[in-house]
Amino acid sequence: MDAALSFELVQDCDFDAMADLRALAMRPSLERLDHYDPQRSRRRLRAGFVPERMRWICLDGGRIGFYSLFREDAAWRLDHLYLHPCMQGRGVGSAVMRRLCAQTQDAPMRVTALRESESNAFYQRHGFVRNGESQWDIEYERPAGPAA
Repeated sequence: MDAALSFELVQDCDFDAMADLRALAMRPSLERLDHYDPQRSRRRLRAGFVPERMRWICLDGGRIGFYSLFREDAAWRLDHLYLHPCMQGRGVGSAVMRRLCAQTQDAPMRVTALRESESNAFYQRHGFVRNGESQWDIEYERPAGPAA
């Protein structure tokens, strides 16, 4: 799986495609919480849309997801990691996570996951430990060091 993956730079003009993909990926989780609002989803992505921090996830040349990774204080912040629903559960997310863990061994990596999202189990499988929560989200941190 890893060999077929590539990562492309993000451009300002990619916002709409990324917002659509994010809404598609998050919709089932948001609907379980009765919190789905496409306009709010676009606003939240726009607030954190910094192309220099973002990469498209590509499989065999096609864009299937994206992530945003940057330094935040003494840790890395994984702000977005979304895959098209048809690519979920096929090992792609784990391949991406192995890459991100290899890049961030020098400091902890933090991520926020929506309650009721299947991403909570995904992050826990990859060594993230719950360290906080709010009404809608759960905060996780993965210690510095190599991936398990």
